[in-house]
Amino acid sequence: MGASGLEAVMRDVDREIHVLEDGLREGKLTLAPTVDSALRLVNRLMLAFARAADRAIPGLGEDSDPLEVFKAFVKGDPSLNAVRDNVRELVYYRNCLDALREDALPAHPVAMAVRTVRHTYLYMRTRAIKEYGLQEK
Repeated sequence: MGASGLEAVMRDVDREIHVLEDGLREGKLTLAPTVDSALRLVNRLMLAFARAADRAIPGLGEDSDPLEVFKAFVKGDPSLNAVRDNVRELVYYRNCLDALREDALPAHPVAMAVRTVRHTYLYMRTRAIKEYGLQEK
């Protein structure tokens, strides 16, 4: 993929996160679709970052189990474990929804999901700037 492909994916993900943030500000987001979007975006970031590092993850896509994507993503570079807690948080939200246990979610889970995907993006953006020379905004 290279740095230019990673840059394009990061730009698209950033744009989609802005849409979520706008929806959050306007009170238009609901939990399940927001969590699903956040999980897809985090997967897209991990897959693009792995491709840029010439460590493509065959057989997994943005709709794959995020824990499987993470496991393949971090292989060979344990410093990427910083993403783990964010992935786990979003998976926890999805599991609570699947188990009909919204009572087990933290306060304001929609906002937390949006902020978690933004946090993941910012961490990976910083790594991409350092490692691949992507331009700062």
